[in-house]
Amino acid sequence: MIAGIRAVIVDLDGTMVDTLGDFDVALNRTLQDLSRPGVARTDIERMVGKGSMHLIRSALQHGGLDAGAADAVLERAWARYQAHYQAVNGQHSAVYPGVDAGLVALAARGLPLACLTNKPLAFARELLARKGLDRHFRHVFGGDSFARTKPDPLPLIETCRALGTAPAATLMVGDSLNDAQAARAAGCPVALVTYGYNHGEPIARAPHDRLIDSLVELDALLA
Repeated sequence: MIAGIRAVIVDLDGTMVDTLGDFDVALNRTLQDLSRPGVARTDIERMVGKGSMHLIRSALQHGGLDAGAADAVLERAWARYQAHYQAVNGQHSAVYPGVDAGLVALAARGLPLACLTNKPLAFARELLARKGLDRHFRHVFGGDSFARTKPDPLPLIETCRALGTAPAATLMVGDSLNDAQAARAAGCPVALVTYGYNHGEPIARAPHDRLIDSLVELDALLA
């Protein structure tokens, strides 16, 4: 059990929604526009989690460009990626089992919820709305909402400020080392889901207070 929780912050990609299909389509269409080699889904899974710009840069380097060459085409790649992602956002993704029920149970406890993701805010808001999850959240913050992104603790600290709760009383729920490191640095307890994306590494190796197989387990965890 985790005692004293007054609010919950929840990650999006890999925690609430399996968005690998959206990333696959948008990223490979972008690479095709640039006449660059495509990227397999298994490689994309290892690249996601640190924001869209990192994903695009990683894909370009995976296709044979060195860091300098990748940065040189990054602005054009970013523009094409935004257009493609906007067109497919939510079409090739699915809400993980137990997510809606888990969020409902947390809300029934009177806990304010915030979604905090490294995905650009506009894409995050649109995805939550399309999947019917937006109704659960008092606040939604994306990778462009603050000066830095997870694993930096700043987004968590600012989200706690918006929720009006101390970090020690605010549970972070995520799927990756980014979430774990940000939570630890901010002083938030953290529960990590055993599915999702963690750069190809076992999630149990990331610092955590609890591992859960579904968001429905959170209700009992906080009892």
